[in-house]
Amino acid sequence: MEIKSKIILISGPTASGKSNFAVKLAKKINGEIINADSMQIYKQFKILTARPSKIDQKNIKHHLYGVVDVKTNFSTGHWLKLAIKKIQEIQKRNKIPVLVGGTGLYFNSLVNGLVKIPNIPIKFRNKIRLMQKKYGQKKFYKKLLKIDPKVKDKIDTNDSQRSIRAFEVKSYSKKSMYDWLAQTKPNFKEDQFLKLYINFDRKKLIDRIEKRVEKMIKLGAIKEVKKFRKLKFYKQSSVHKVIGVQELSKFLEKKIKKTEAKELIAIRTRQYAKRQATWARSKMTKWFWINPKDLQIWIKKAF
Repeated sequence: MEIKSKIILISGPTASGKSNFAVKLAKKINGEIINADSMQIYKQFKILTARPSKIDQKNIKHHLYGVVDVKTNFSTGHWLKLAIKKIQEIQKRNKIPVLVGGTGLYFNSLVNGLVKIPNIPIKFRNKIRLMQKKYGQKKFYKKLLKIDPKVKDKIDTNDSQRSIRAFEVKSYSKKSMYDWLAQTKPNFKEDQFLKLYINFDRKKLIDRIEKRVEKMIKLGAIKEVKKFRKLKFYKQSSVHKVIGVQELSKFLEKKIKKTEAKELIAIRTRQYAKRQATWARSKMTKWFWINPKDLQIWIKKAF
């Protein structure tokens, strides 16, 4: 397989071994790794986000890991701009960009382009959310169809999140979300990408998640959260969505035991992995789906 001109994308659910595979692959093909995980971007969370080890980062050049402060409002658009710049820099060095992570929106923006919908004020967005709660999803969806018939057969009747987004886009911009999508241009040609998805067995993945949680605790995840909680903007930070922050905070506040905190972290991680897999089944159908057992074969034979 000719890959000198390729941009390699590696995705998969959390705890599927993406980072390890990326390092081995990058060594084989003279590549450099770019982070495509929305949580590993933050400086303050190395352990909870399972950032690559210092050894891995020393052996292979890694980019966009721990580069943003938690108080920074960081979007997919911000990541895309940085990622494109890094891809171009790596290619100028005659090396191969290897993007790895579990954030589907990042990969989608890179492959298909980022929809340039105008920024919608938070007050306006909250107003739409309150409307959805007031009417309930069924009635709200009917109202959505009246103002934007283009969503029919594209957004499921029960999909409240996408319904709200479509409603606010149409209401604020006076243009359907699907009109905005049609105007979106990709950043690269489709044949420039080699897209690999690690398709892990659910039962085996659950076992790996349990072991990862134990490892995180041993490595100092509790100290990491304790340090984060001392920051002035701790309560206002959006990084509470990092799995483990809320659970370990409750433990530090003596509201739950450590065993309960670990169980809750494992549960949230499993739920996240399930959402990632659901996204992949609908958005990553054109990717190479690889069985974890075949990763070594890919490294030895495909390249």
